[in-house]
Amino acid sequence: MKTSIVSAFIFWSSLFMAQVTSEKGVLGDFDGNGTKENAYTKVNDCNDGCDGKCETTIYFSDKKIKPFIISPAYDGTLYNLGDLNGDGKDEMGFYPGWCTSCWHPFYAYTLSETGWKPLVPPISTHCNQWEEEKFPIKKDPKKKGYVIITSSKWENDDIKVSSKSFKIN
Repeated sequence: MKTSIVSAFIFWSSLFMAQVTSEKGVLGDFDGNGTKENAYTKVNDCNDGCDGKCETTIYFSDKKIKPFIISPAYDGTLYNLGDLNGDGKDEMGFYPGWCTSCWHPFYAYTLSETGWKPLVPPISTHCNQWEEEKFPIKKDPKKKGYVIITSSKWENDDIKVSSKSFKIN
């Protein structure tokens, strides 16, 4: 009986968790109006085994900022990247969660007049890179209009982490 109750609780909890809004969020001035907004996530149609659509929607406390969807993603971590492109708005970073593999893209977005768009192509990352605290993107302090992208790739039977300056403007 006790096993049945625990199993039922775990089953229903996993279904509920697949639809809940994340408690985690991040503050930033994503629209450049001088007021900080809270960004937060909600997962849709995804269970603990990553079965389903597995869409994560990023919402904002300021309802004038349109939400956007990243798929596949089983929730993830939001980052305020600061103003990387000099437009007066904070850029949004997102590292998606997933049920298998250590390879995950890191996404960097900027808000344009038409909505959210990628600042750079998705950045390939591996768990090793994160464990070594090598963040995927930051402003290049030596070159205006550039960012330093740190990515992971499989090369010669090993995971290599490398950094390169990349023009964004």
